[in-house]
Amino acid sequence: MTSNRPYLIRALYEWIADNDMTPHLLVDAEKPGVVVPRGYVVDGRIVLNLATGAVQSLVLGDEAILFAARFSGKSFPVEVPVGAVLGIYARENGQGMLFPEEHADDAAASDDEQGAESSGGDTGPTDGPNDKSPKRPALRVVK
Repeated sequence: MTSNRPYLIRALYEWIADNDMTPHLLVDAEKPGVVVPRGYVVDGRIVLNLATGAVQSLVLGDEAILFAARFSGKSFPVEVPVGAVLGIYARENGQGMLFPEEHADDAAASDDEQGAESSGGDTGPTDGPNDKSPKRPALRVVK
């Protein structure tokens, strides 16, 4: 399945804007493909104002968020891969959503899990009845 992150970002952006609030994006500026003015990055992160008056040519795409904004009076093209977005929220009240950080290991693990499920392997717990460790819920593909 495709990531739900771009869909959630678009929905929350629209919800925040419809409520006359200012959408802000929290971005991991250290991720590959992030193009932001480095002078505004603090601890590897940057907060971007996505208000209609603050950005030009905003595109909330499936792969990246693109727009132009002014930083210290100078226009700067901004590009943020969707995987680098850590959250979107309203400046006025903080309501929004934070996303977990994506790691290359997570993508590989997800691919491995999908491969095991599609091959018909049982991904459920294999603990015996006398094992005292709590069992985690598991899903498996039923054909």
